[in-house]
Amino acid sequence: MKITSRFDGVIKKLHYEAEDVAQVGKPLCDIDVQSDISSEDEAVLAPAAEQAGEPASPQQPQKAAEHHAEQASPEAPSHDTESTISSRKHSGLATPAVRGLLKELGISISEVPGTGKDGRVLKEDVHRYATNRDAESSKSSRGAAVRPSSNVDETQVEKIITLNPIQSQMFKTMTRSLTIPHFLYADEIDVTAISTLRQRLNVQDNEHKLSFLHFIIKAVSLALEDFPLMNARVEAGSNGDPTKLIMREKHNIGIAMDTPQGLLVPNIKNVSSKSILDIASECSRLQALAKDGKLSMTDLTGGTITISNIGSIGGTYVAPVIVQSEVAILGVGKARTVPAFGDEGQVIRKDIMNFSWSADHRVIDGATMARMAERVRSFVEEPSLMMARLR
Repeated sequence: MKITSRFDGVIKKLHYEAEDVAQVGKPLCDIDVQSDISSEDEAVLAPAAEQAGEPASPQQPQKAAEHHAEQASPEAPSHDTESTISSRKHSGLATPAVRGLLKELGISISEVPGTGKDGRVLKEDVHRYATNRDAESSKSSRGAAVRPSSNVDETQVEKIITLNPIQSQMFKTMTRSLTIPHFLYADEIDVTAISTLRQRLNVQDNEHKLSFLHFIIKAVSLALEDFPLMNARVEAGSNGDPTKLIMREKHNIGIAMDTPQGLLVPNIKNVSSKSILDIASECSRLQALAKDGKLSMTDLTGGTITISNIGSIGGTYVAPVIVQSEVAILGVGKARTVPAFGDEGQVIRKDIMNFSWSADHRVIDGATMARMAERVRSFVEEPSLMMARLR
């Protein structure tokens, strides 16, 4: 059996050989202690030294003299003092297993009141002390974090609201849409030329007020003529049937609208056959009906691609969500004026917008999406190219 020494030092003498039977209360070895001995340890060692008939450590004569001086004092110690001394005599006694537990928990043996024979420290004493210490530490930390009490009732108030029909439909549609792997593509568009053209046309025609959106809708329709895949829809196969792409000839471009009832996406039918003024007129009609909650099912169904003009409210970038019956959507940020460099290095003013595209990556690859976005950008930045393609 291994016995842990309470002191650091050098063993000078062994009183027993290996496999000898040691007598209880007799010393096992003599240790030359390298450091000072505490009063508690000295109280434990003094009786053993006296029984062995050997002098204690070099520090003990002075302690012994002080002890005899105290005995010669005219004042006799009280009963409480005697019991305290008796308790301290054994306060540092513990088995090696208990000492290992004390070391593991980071507890000094002098801090633990022992309940064993002659005040020996038991495992139960150590666990009890550790539990009380942790409880006091947790209580103090909670007390520091608690905010000052007040008379204000801070109980959370919750109210259950049932989704209205439009919100319920949006919930279902967006839940299905999020099963589609989205490919995101963003670009910065120079709308300076369209801004100038729009202002000039609005001065000449007071009946139709043109916005950036009307030109963008037409530009998307013209680009779809070169990239008809972006106007298709996916028909997932079932019962072993293969998945199919349904190509659609007409460009029914949906316009996301913020209405008192919630998000609605009516669409402008057959945009390819309409002029920019026709598109402006149709947008005005749909916006008026949406505001009054009078959009028909014909207005709300049959869309082939969507444009979300989040810039009309604010915001530069957006990650639009594809409607399940479509394969692409365009998010338009707000127009803003920035300084830029001209062809000769001079600082000029530019009006720019950010276009953010999302495509169904199951059927639209990145290159196709990028080419479609570039074609739209060319029409928007060079309105003359758009005008040349108008029928």
